Amino acid sequence: MSTADTKPAVQRLLSVDALRGFDMFWIIGADALVQALNRMGPTPVTQFLATQMEHADWEGFRFYDLIFPLFLFIVGVSIVLSMDRMLATAGRKGALIRIAKRSVLLFVLGLFFYGGVTRAWPDVQLAGVLPRIALCYFFAATLYVLLSRKALVGVAALCLVGYWALMMFVPFPDVRLEHGKIGKNETQAKAKTPEVLLANISTTVRGTFEEGHNLTHYVDFRWLPGKKRNLYYTNEGLLSTLPAVATTLLGVMAGWLLTSARWGGKQKVVWLLAAGGVGVALGLLWGLEFPIIKRLWTSSYVLVAGGYSAILLGVFYLVVDVWQVRAWCLPFVWMGTNAITIYLVDNLLGGFNGIAARLVGGNVQQFADAHITKGCGDLLIALMGLLIAFWFVRFLYKNKIFLRV
Repeated sequence: MSTADTKPAVQRLLSVDALRGFDMFWIIGADALVQALNRMGPTPVTQFLATQMEHADWEGFRFYDLIFPLFLFIVGVSIVLSMDRMLATAGRKGALIRIAKRSVLLFVLGLFFYGGVTRAWPDVQLAGVLPRIALCYFFAATLYVLLSRKALVGVAALCLVGYWALMMFVPFPDVRLEHGKIGKNETQAKAKTPEVLLANISTTVRGTFEEGHNLTHYVDFRWLPGKKRNLYYTNEGLLSTLPAVATTLLGVMAGWLLTSARWGGKQKVVWLLAAGGVGVALGLLWGLEFPIIKRLWTSSYVLVAGGYSAILLGVFYLVVDVWQVRAWCLPFVWMGTNAITIYLVDNLLGGFNGIAARLVGGNVQQFADAHITKGCGDLLIALMGLLIAFWFVRFLYKNKIFLRV
């Protein structure tokens, strides 16, 4: 691995922590704040913003579709910021062992997040957000240790082109994995077995991207064990992990730029913004043939999300690390340095808004709705939930408590 044009970071890049915290900010309650504002007084602006706080039903791209790939992109950046130091202290073998341990721990936390073994098999969920982060970190970090930069770029391209080729040209039985209203809250035991659903299927199909009728969902249906979010398939399944790794590798490339000694701070910003714009444009063009679909993590979606991620990183890096304007982002830094912790705690506590409802729900919420304006009670709960979350991460930060995974 060549490091000729890099140098050790003199200090931690605060912009990366801030951007990670900004990402988590929307996950733990900011979306509810926007929705509440829209309910208080719908306008074209608030309606547009509220729509952006929801995932696209299938094809398309909204702001909320950026949240998860942005996190994986930042994982890639962080690999560059930490792995050279790990290689220097532990060597290649030691680094690979640490990568494996971290990945297993994160995967186990993911199993715990989705209920662990409280339910009987096959209702134990193995796939999800944290397991996908674990797998993407494992593959991206391992490849970073073992391969050259050119080879890593080639792997990223191969993931995207290879996934497109698989989706376009590999035939699969023409089965439609319809599940009606049976979704993530139903038992997996209600799912029909592959033998039953494929019993009378004699034809094959390829190159389709409908929900429940595509190669990715078919692979989950046949080979993904355990609980699946949509009974027969899930959003973070087996085959779609391939392009998700590419998302993480795009973050690795951004990390190379940030640690390069060849460019000054403002030049790095220009490169990030330009690369981001090119990524979005290429993704939109590819999307004309290979639709932009988050739930399939299509290659066009990877480029669009990666492009916007690079643009956001460029803006944060410019303001926080180049201009050194930092006071505004400290709450995001608190959250970004304990991102996994806040994510787990939010789940275990039933959401920070659930805690907030115990303080400003009930009669307080009803009073606000009746005497201020309809929906104001929801706004109070959302604001209180965010305040509790920020208080919690500030407490952890001030006391130097960090969950290192």
